[in-house]
Amino acid sequence: MAPLGTQATSAQQAAIAFPKPPEFTRDEELAAYREMLLIRRFEERAGQLYGMGFIGGFCHLYIGQEAVVVGLQMAAKEGDQVITTYRDHGHMLATGMDPKGVMAELTGRRGGYSRGKGGSMHMFSKEKHFYGGHGIVGASVPLGAGLAFANVYRGNDNVCWCYFGDGAANQGQVYETFNMAKLWHLPVIFVIENNRYAMGTAIERSSATTNFAMRGASFDIPGDQVDGMDVRACRAAGEKVAAHARAGNGPYILEMLTYRYRGHSMSDPAKYRTREEVDKVREQQDPIERVRKRLLDGKLIGEDELKAIDAEIRTIVTGAAEFAQNDPEPDPSELWTDVLVEA
Repeated sequence: MAPLGTQATSAQQAAIAFPKPPEFTRDEELAAYREMLLIRRFEERAGQLYGMGFIGGFCHLYIGQEAVVVGLQMAAKEGDQVITTYRDHGHMLATGMDPKGVMAELTGRRGGYSRGKGGSMHMFSKEKHFYGGHGIVGASVPLGAGLAFANVYRGNDNVCWCYFGDGAANQGQVYETFNMAKLWHLPVIFVIENNRYAMGTAIERSSATTNFAMRGASFDIPGDQVDGMDVRACRAAGEKVAAHARAGNGPYILEMLTYRYRGHSMSDPAKYRTREEVDKVREQQDPIERVRKRLLDGKLIGEDELKAIDAEIRTIVTGAAEFAQNDPEPDPSELWTDVLVEA
C-alpha cells in the first residue's frame, strides 16, 4: 500500500492532450491581451500596496490565472451574472468594473465598490452583474445556483458563471448544489479554477479523485477539462457550455486547469512547491506571453505597439493606485448603512 499522499494523479501519469482551440482574429487577440495585462498589472500593484500597508486583512492575487475569466467573459452576454470566491479582483476587472473603484475598496476608501467596508473579498456591482467576492470556501456555489434560479423565474436566457477553486470542490454544499441545479435544470456554469494547490496542499494529497470535471457525474451534469492557460480555449469552452445552459439543458462543469504564481494569499510563502516548478510554468504556459508571441510571430502587431499598450495599462493602474491612496476613508457613520434592505 502506498504511503498517504503519494498516489500518482492522472496529470502526473500523462499530460492531458487538449484539442487545438479556434484561432482568434487580430482584434480578439488584442482585446484578450489588454484585459489579461490589466489584471496582471493591477494585481502586481495591489501586492505592492499590501506590502506598504495600504491594504489590510487578506489579499489573494490572481496572477497566472488571467486567461480563465477573460476567455469566459468573451463568451458571456449582457445580463449574465458572475459570482466567485475571495480571489476575485480579476473577475471584477473582466466584468468591466472600474479599476479605481476596485483598488479603492482594497484600501478601504469611500470610492470603493462597497464604500470601503468590504475590502478585498467582498465587493459587488449590480450594474456589472458581479455578485462577489465571498470569503467562505464554497459559498459562491449555492449562491450562484440561486442567481441561476432567478433567471429561470424571470424567464430570461441569462446564465450564471459560478467560479470556485479545487479546494472548494470538496465542500459538501457544492454537491448539494449540484443536485438541485440538475434537478431544476438551472442555467449555471460551475467553473472550477484548478490551480493545483488549494490553500497550499497539492490536489493529489487532498482529493481522492483529481479529475474535477467528473465531479458532477452522479448528478448527470456533464463536464470538461480545459486548458486554463490559453484564453482561446477558455472562450471556446465558454461558448459551448453557455449555449448548453441557455437552451434549457441545465448546469455544466468546466475544470479550468490553471496555475497561480504567487502564494495562496499575501501571507503565504508557498514553500510547498519549488521555484523551478513556478518558473517552468511561467516560461512555457504564461497566458499573456502566449498571446504576445502569437501577435508577434504572426506579424499582427509590432513590438513598439505592444510597449505602448503596456504603458497605457500601467497608466490606468497607476491612476487607480493614486486614487485609492488619496481617497478619504469612510465616515464612521457608514458602519450603520447598507446592513438592512426593506423590500
